[in-house]
Amino acid sequence: MRHLLLLLVLLLSPLVGAQEYTGPTPEAGHANGGAEPALVPVARPELVVGELATPRFRILYTARAEGSARQLAGTIESVRDNFVSVLGRDWPGVTEIRIGVGRQEFEALALPGGAPPGWAVALAYPAHSIILLNALTMASPEGQVTLRHELAHVALGQLGKRWPRWFQEGFAQNVTGENFSATHYAALFRAVTQEKVFRFEHLYDAWPDMPSDVEIAYAQSATFVAWLSARHGSAGMGRLVDEVAKDQPFEQAFGKAFQSSLWVEELAWREGLAARYGWLPLTTSTSLLWLGATGLVVAAYLRRRQQKAAKLEEMAQQDAVEEAAMRAALEAELAQQQQELAPVVPTEEVVVLNGTDPAPPEWYESSAPRGAEHEEDEESLPRPPKPTVH
Repeated sequence: MRHLLLLLVLLLSPLVGAQEYTGPTPEAGHANGGAEPALVPVARPELVVGELATPRFRILYTARAEGSARQLAGTIESVRDNFVSVLGRDWPGVTEIRIGVGRQEFEALALPGGAPPGWAVALAYPAHSIILLNALTMASPEGQVTLRHELAHVALGQLGKRWPRWFQEGFAQNVTGENFSATHYAALFRAVTQEKVFRFEHLYDAWPDMPSDVEIAYAQSATFVAWLSARHGSAGMGRLVDEVAKDQPFEQAFGKAFQSSLWVEELAWREGLAARYGWLPLTTSTSLLWLGATGLVVAAYLRRRQQKAAKLEEMAQQDAVEEAAMRAALEAELAQQQQELAPVVPTEEVVVLNGTDPAPPEWYESSAPRGAEHEEDEESLPRPPKPTVH
């Protein structure tokens, strides 16, 4: 199932390389592998109203951040123990954490001359073993990841000064759990299939410019550090820390700690990339079958939606035709009713004289002379008797 989800990410996000990178953001102090600015801590900021102490931490908080500070005090020691298990060493001294609420308090807790950048949600001063936190950030789902990332910079800054950029970021992602993500898998899959895995010597100080290349650099750094830790254990990582703490060049310290060169270890790591991040682990499992089934389900769903949309369009057109026909029939019926209700105008005028109706036309006697044919008819008609004079 894990392979299925990862392959879906690869196939459904073909433009992942063109998107803006949203992974870990380099923090001040070790942003580019350079030296941290010479900052001098001064007296406790006026905004601080209280302090909580644990065996290896001192938490300063503002009035609004007291609840977050107390919650942090209950978990911070176990977080540091996790670092020791990965590095094989604990950094010395007490680390100070300053926590406020909101951007204004966050910036007010900064060291003089070391104001946090506008994009930063947390800040580490590794040389001074101080961390700035925003309580609002800690309350978010990414709060613990942010805290661990800053602690990673403090740990390396306190244990040594000549860490390469790829080791800093790889270690930070391992202790925060950021290395176990679909984004990392997709980036390494793209790097392996496109033969674009960077040499670690090219990631010592500089970092790629293209967002897609930055994704690969972060992903391969996290994977390589995890591979080194699993291969040599906490004892080997502890020896590396000890050698770097002696201010030796990193590659020289690497060789003494692991009895091998960086290039030899990198070649061994590269040999297993194709088996872990290429097409092989995807095609040799049942994930491809599940992916095919999922694809068929998605295709059937999309086809069903198209058919439903076409049917609704057809029904809408049919309703429009029927409505137009009904409207035409209604208009015709109304026109007929109006015609029937219109007043009737007579075509002939009948003249009434003396209050009596005139005789029908056939009763009129003509005064015109009649012909012989009419005389014979007249003789045959009965004549009224003549009056008798008495």
